[in-house]
Amino acid sequence: MEPVTFWKPHALAKPHADQLELSMGDRVTSTIELDGVPVGTAGRVILANGFNWQRYRVLFANGAEHGDLDHRSLAPAGKTAKRLAKAAAKR
Repeated sequence: MEPVTFWKPHALAKPHADQLELSMGDRVTSTIELDGVPVGTAGRVILANGFNWQRYRVLFANGAEHGDLDHRSLAPAGKTAKRLAKAAAKR
């Protein structure tokens, strides 16, 4: 199995104001009820993609997997939340 290639964001991509800066492996929780995923269910980002609209594919603790999720349906958890809060404080 070959390693996964990580791509840097496109130079012309402008992030949305409330966009989450998550990476693969980051822990999150659902903030809305998704099909088969109750509110507050923990999960892990398994794919992060998009240029102008960052969206994520998440594998939740109950085995459900959903794609095209963003800040409207996810909240960072644990070390991810601390990392994002620290980055926001620097801005």
